[in-house]
Amino acid sequence: MSQGDAEPVADDASRPVPASGRRLRRWSTGLVVVLLLAALTTYQFDLGTRWFDLGPPSPVSEPAKVPPPPGLSLPQLGTAPAVAESTAPADADPVAVRRAVAALAASRALGPRVAVDVAQLSDGESVLSQGPAKVTPASTLKLLTAGAALVQLGADHRFTTSVVRSGPRGPIVLVGGGDPFLASQPVDDADVYPPRADVQTLARSTARTLRASGRDRVQLRYDASLFSGPQLSPHWGASYFPDNVVTPISSLWVDEGLQPNGYQRYADPAAAAAEVFADALRERGIKVVGQLRPGRAAPESTELAAVQSAPLGQIVERVLQVSDNEGAEVLARHVALAAGAPATFEGGAAAVLETLGGVGVDVAGNQTFDGSGLSRDDRLRPETLLSLLHVAATSEQHPELRRLLSGLPVAGFTGSLTYRFDTGSPLGLGAVRAKTGTLTGVHGLAGTVTTRDGAVLEFVAIADRVALRDNATAQAIVDRLAAALAACRCAA
Repeated sequence: MSQGDAEPVADDASRPVPASGRRLRRWSTGLVVVLLLAALTTYQFDLGTRWFDLGPPSPVSEPAKVPPPPGLSLPQLGTAPAVAESTAPADADPVAVRRAVAALAASRALGPRVAVDVAQLSDGESVLSQGPAKVTPASTLKLLTAGAALVQLGADHRFTTSVVRSGPRGPIVLVGGGDPFLASQPVDDADVYPPRADVQTLARSTARTLRASGRDRVQLRYDASLFSGPQLSPHWGASYFPDNVVTPISSLWVDEGLQPNGYQRYADPAAAAAEVFADALRERGIKVVGQLRPGRAAPESTELAAVQSAPLGQIVERVLQVSDNEGAEVLARHVALAAGAPATFEGGAAAVLETLGGVGVDVAGNQTFDGSGLSRDDRLRPETLLSLLHVAATSEQHPELRRLLSGLPVAGFTGSLTYRFDTGSPLGLGAVRAKTGTLTGVHGLAGTVTTRDGAVLEFVAIADRVALRDNATAQAIVDRLAAALAACRCAA
């Protein structure tokens, strides 16, 4: 055959196809099938839109980008008119303020010690001050605790619960970081505020890390050493824990130390939290051997997993809204730690006052023993509460304190005031925002109110020697007093 002759080419039927060609043909056919199935699935289940952001905009996530139906012409959006004219807060007339509350403050049902103090929110100027110089604050003290926590830590601070180990075969340690709302189970309810970290999620992450390192058996210790001192205050009633008023305060617990029945409290909330965590590990295939017992995490420990709380600003709002005793006591200890003081009842109470004094709050002359106001030995000047509210409303240096105002319950609508203010002027509903303060024989409110004619006031009304038979009546009278300020034509 000459060089220029072409070799005859056999057709497919007469010439064998190499193995590589057959494989290529099979791969090509398979690829076509896969592409057709992918196209069909994408069309059927709208995966292009969900995975690759293809297709029309979503009315849920991008409602403004959804075009109107064909034939429908929509007007251009404009600026909505104001429902009311904007006005500057008016000054208050002291005579009118006194007249509005005089009869209610003098009610015999309030007992012999009734403090009523009112000031203008804008400049803190007092317009009324009557009654004892110091009162038992009850839960109005939580305003001070929450404010000091915000100053020391900031509204974005989060508390971490972690699991650590020292050495590849040593015990693992569940370390409490003082998260007041650490939960035993994931909380998916959208109505629960703020969101909760939980030990089930922590156990899942821990189990994953352990298995990755070849471990499926561990000893477990738990570390609640972040806080110190007694867990129940010597200034509290001896019946508080037996009567399920409050949980022993710990840096490690779940569900604030409440048992699953929802009202009894664990005597050792840290041990109970460790049991819940151990059960969660077992459910995920990790065998927990030996006894659960306390043990401090070594400084050189390696973190295996961690969960974080909601931001402090949200925690503060919740503590104030529902008057959470346990949450307030945990926050007081965090204030102490941030201030370099012992994380005890005594250290927390002192650090709260010192912290607030440092930002201009008038804290002179007070004597406090806890962070929640459960102690009947607490003595607080009403002016201190007014001073704190004023600083929270006006301080440009500490905008985080605005969380105190947003956390105040709204009369007749939210938190501990949801089912109150059903007597007195209806103008109090929605216009009064106040922290409640209630112990047997003590009834009080501390917060803000806008009068009928635009004066914005801060007020404290506390009766701390109410006869047992008058408790229900006294609470209603304090509500009516606050509502009377809302209904007052008190502008100067």
